[in-house]
Amino acid sequence: MPRTVAILGASRDRMKFGNKAVRAYRQVGYRVYPIHPTETEIEGLTVYRDLRSVPGTIDRVALYVPPRIGITLLEEIATRRPGDLYLNPGTESPELLQRAHELGLEPVQACAIRAIGIDPGTLDDDAAEGGRRR
Repeated sequence: MPRTVAILGASRDRMKFGNKAVRAYRQVGYRVYPIHPTETEIEGLTVYRDLRSVPGTIDRVALYVPPRIGITLLEEIATRRPGDLYLNPGTESPELLQRAHELGLEPVQACAIRAIGIDPGTLDDDAAEGGRRR
């Protein structure tokens, strides 16, 4: 059974890391759950409004939202008990890290795309060729 990842802050904009993560994780065989409060489809995948709506277990959560939004999502993340929580560059703050630890989460402060062996820069060529998909 493929591993699962929820991308919080998934984006339709192929130049944003929230979109690159969706493509990268699909490329290596993960079942990807894009999470965005207003989108309905990203890269051909159904988008979920929140983490509670995702069916089944979630192996990894990758945050692509500012810290002020991320901190509001931590309790919901903690209830899903993912194996990994990646705080991508720019998503962390001292307050967010403290709250994550209080909730029993052990966040990884690193690029979730690099964690699966893909250089995010290699996804730029794909975006330049395809433009923005809406």
